[in-house]
Amino acid sequence: MKTEVSGMEERNVRALDLTALPPDCVTLIISLTSPRDACRLSLVSTAFNSAAESDAVWESFLPSQYQELIPSSLSFSSKKQLYVSLCKNPLLIEAGRKSFWLERVGGKKCFMLSPRDLSIIWSDTPDYWRWVSIPGARFDEVAELLSVCWFEIRGRISISMLSPMTHYKAYLVFQPNKVYGFDYFPVNLSVGVVGTEGSKRSVYLQPRKERRRRLYWRIREEQPTPGDDVQLPKARVDKWLEVEMGEFFNEGCVDDGELEMSAVEIEGGNWKGGLIVQGIEIRAITPN
Repeated sequence: MKTEVSGMEERNVRALDLTALPPDCVTLIISLTSPRDACRLSLVSTAFNSAAESDAVWESFLPSQYQELIPSSLSFSSKKQLYVSLCKNPLLIEAGRKSFWLERVGGKKCFMLSPRDLSIIWSDTPDYWRWVSIPGARFDEVAELLSVCWFEIRGRISISMLSPMTHYKAYLVFQPNKVYGFDYFPVNLSVGVVGTEGSKRSVYLQPRKERRRRLYWRIREEQPTPGDDVQLPKARVDKWLEVEMGEFFNEGCVDDGELEMSAVEIEGGNWKGGLIVQGIEIRAITPN
């Protein structure tokens, strides 16, 4: 008897027709998945395709209050088209001081802070920094380092702007332009909530191929070479370079705090220059 009942249950499961579910039920189910899953489920049947392409599903994948970040001049034929556009084409927001886009897999919000949105020590002194416009830059103006001995860049963003329950990493994005002076001492990077310790690491913005010696304060000292704990710049697909500044997990329980990123080198005392800074990128990291 038990065997017969089990056989009947198995046949009932096999006979379950998912396409027979009410359209609203199918839409709700797909909206609880992810953009990637929605695209896969659209291939199951005509009914699933209709639900997976609906505005109701793709509206659920867009971040809350996304309307506040999108210019009213932009219009899209569907919420899916809007989602795809936000993944491929970053938007300038806050009068061009920030760039905003979505991480493709999970729809998490990502940002880049422009140099004008950063605190750059001596950036108002033309002998040390200058503001330039270059092709391929995301912003109208970027900051070119001419020569400083005190290198300090800081950026802040409200945690409420970030997606909750999301792992973020911050990156300093730049280009070398006859760079010099950054091969003697590493730049100290940090990321953390204002008022807390945060994560810290170091990077050589000017990679060295050989160990070098330099005279400092009339004392000849051997400068350290990059070790395993000091990172080097990496190339991006947009032909800029980036270095990871640190990481932060937004639990979504703090709405009034700020996340601060910094890049500082003030210990060496030597003159350094030849960098074009595009900004600091705060990128959502989605597990594969």
